[in-house]
Amino acid sequence: MTGTAHKTPPAQLSDRILGGWLGRIAGNMLGKPVERGDYWTRARIDAYLRRTDALPLTGYLPPPPADAAPGEFTLRPEWRECVRGRVHGSCRDDDVDYAILGLHLLETHGFGFTTEQVGQVWLERLPYLQTFTAERVAYRNLVDGIGPPRTASHDNPYQEWIGALIRADVFGWTCPGDPDAAAALARRDAALSHRGNGVHGAVWAAATIAAAFTADGPRAALEAGLGRVPPDSRLARTVRHTIALHDSGTDWAGTLDEMERRTAGQGWIHVVPNAAVLTAGLLYGAGDFTRTIALTVRGGLDTDSNGATAGSVAGVLCGASALPPQWTEPLADRVRSAVFGFDGTSVTELARRTARLAAARTGEDRAGEDRAGGEDRAG
Repeated sequence: MTGTAHKTPPAQLSDRILGGWLGRIAGNMLGKPVERGDYWTRARIDAYLRRTDALPLTGYLPPPPADAAPGEFTLRPEWRECVRGRVHGSCRDDDVDYAILGLHLLETHGFGFTTEQVGQVWLERLPYLQTFTAERVAYRNLVDGIGPPRTASHDNPYQEWIGALIRADVFGWTCPGDPDAAAALARRDAALSHRGNGVHGAVWAAATIAAAFTADGPRAALEAGLGRVPPDSRLARTVRHTIALHDSGTDWAGTLDEMERRTAGQGWIHVVPNAAVLTAGLLYGAGDFTRTIALTVRGGLDTDSNGATAGSVAGVLCGASALPPQWTEPLADRVRSAVFGFDGTSVTELARRTARLAAARTGEDRAGEDRAGGEDRAG
């Protein structure tokens, strides 16, 4: 599937890349107030939605009920920027920062970037206190003079958590229709901070997003992503079992009940249980943007990260022009970011620059094919 981006007309490609950006930001904003999987269980999230008359969930979360008892619903401190009626541009979050940082990485170093260059970009553009878990460990290792791949393994108990997966979107957006290329880029990026299933999660996400540009729905995109990770890995087995439950006719809640039992003990930020929630949201969302991000966030665990990735896949599948306005208009085409030089950038501008990279990469592929064809003819 290498070099297939040219099969999508430029205007449609740009619309779908913008859909990915908007979807990621909207899904992140939806999940942010309830991001704490040990407290915001599926049951508590739905209890909140029932108390605020927000089921079915068709927009950003409502503010907490005025008559809530103390401690009944403890939202993240950022909730005031993320609930209905208060959203005006995105709030700052690492799930969006890393997409921006990845864009800067590709603009600065091209598609041949090295893992060492990923680390250098972090040191130059990302504040240390805006990193968490595996990324913070890798950052500290870099400062201490430890280079990759040891940055991912030295004193790092988080190397299979979800951090690398949330960095993967830009590699899918810039390799539309080419999951192999997206997977290779995501693997190189993830190696700075993750190993094992942590890397597999990033590869799977990037390949799924790349495949969404040409797939006929979320199931086909997920299968394409799954084909780029080791089939015997815990991540692959988890995704496959979630798909099998969906195919068997098990409902969304029953699927998540079963997957919660199967992934028990791995923690709410580990990539494996979150992959199950994300897979279920995409499958049962069935290509509908609102239903996809709503089910994914209602699935609990790392709600803002899962909502962001589900929104990215669904946004690519739908395209920006088809996204419901209750998600996009409050964003006001503006993103907050801790990445140096990017705070206040318009989402449209980020998408334009991403599309330019995708087009440039396709041109490089075409040139390589032309050269190879010429050599074949010459021979």
